[in-house]
Amino acid sequence: MDGRVKPRPIEPRPISLGLQGGGSHGAFEWGVIDRLLDEKKLEIGAVTAASAGAMNGACLISGLAAGGRQGAQETLAAFWRGVSNSDGRNGTVFGDSSVWTSMLTPDWLRETPAWRWAESLTGALSPYEFNPFNLNPLREVLEKTVDFEAVRRSPVKLYVSATGVRTGKAKIFKGESLTVEHLLASACLPTLFHAVEIDGEPYWDGGYLANPPLWPLFYADTPNDLLIVALNPFIREDLPKTPSEIMDRLNEITFNAALSAELRAVAFVQKLLDDGLLKENARGRYRRMFVHAIGADGRLSDLTMATKFKTDWSFLTDLRERGRQAADDWLAKNLKSVGVQSSVDLKAEFL
Repeated sequence: MDGRVKPRPIEPRPISLGLQGGGSHGAFEWGVIDRLLDEKKLEIGAVTAASAGAMNGACLISGLAAGGRQGAQETLAAFWRGVSNSDGRNGTVFGDSSVWTSMLTPDWLRETPAWRWAESLTGALSPYEFNPFNLNPLREVLEKTVDFEAVRRSPVKLYVSATGVRTGKAKIFKGESLTVEHLLASACLPTLFHAVEIDGEPYWDGGYLANPPLWPLFYADTPNDLLIVALNPFIREDLPKTPSEIMDRLNEITFNAALSAELRAVAFVQKLLDDGLLKENARGRYRRMFVHAIGADGRLSDLTMATKFKTDWSFLTDLRERGRQAADDWLAKNLKSVGVQSSVDLKAEFL
């Protein structure tokens, strides 16, 4: 779709992954990656990510180092099982708690006056007040699941975003120096956790400013093909009217804003290249990228913001299966485009 067609590439075709953050909806990405690892015609060469996407990326790379594609699949599964078990309800003699969580889901409760009052009360307290010891169960899950030394040694490049609290700028942490603190910083929602300090600087969730960050791929030796896996729907047909619907849509727009801006910039550069106004690799800054996407539209559109905090195993595995199916559909339609051309029309979507 960029006006230039390359010869059929040599397989496996290298590809970079761009993984959005989105709480437990990251299990959708788990499914996407799980299916991509089954496809021997593709090879993942780099990952750029934020928040839950960063955790998926670290698990992927750690698992690849430990046992190849199957090792990566097993590591991702272990991580998400750990996420589910860490909530204190699952993995007990009572079994799966999904029946109870379905009965108590905010879908019917959240519009009541009592629920709104509880939300207002929670919003009046900071995590420094209701969580003074800064307890974060994700730390233990990550430390048990991810071999950070393997990630630091891996030839598969990893870029993780966080938001500088003082600077208001996006910060990119690279895989060769990655620790558990960097992942926790990338996933630090300021309404739930204390800011994560790294080298004296406090950081919040990377999704606010780079979700995921694309620009590190343009200046590094990474594959020319980028597959973005989005967790927030771009399009909603129905007008949100209730307080919760409005907040859900604002959340989606906010966490998609940075990605939209970057894709608009990519589309503009591609147009300049097509028009001959820029030369590829001029001073090492400009090159043609083939962009692909697996979106949340139609896949996760039935889920509310509240479900990003659901961690019962049946919910997570449902998201995994949605992700596997989405990747399967994408492969059937667009695998032939990898290494050849974009399967997303950036000009039509963003210019």
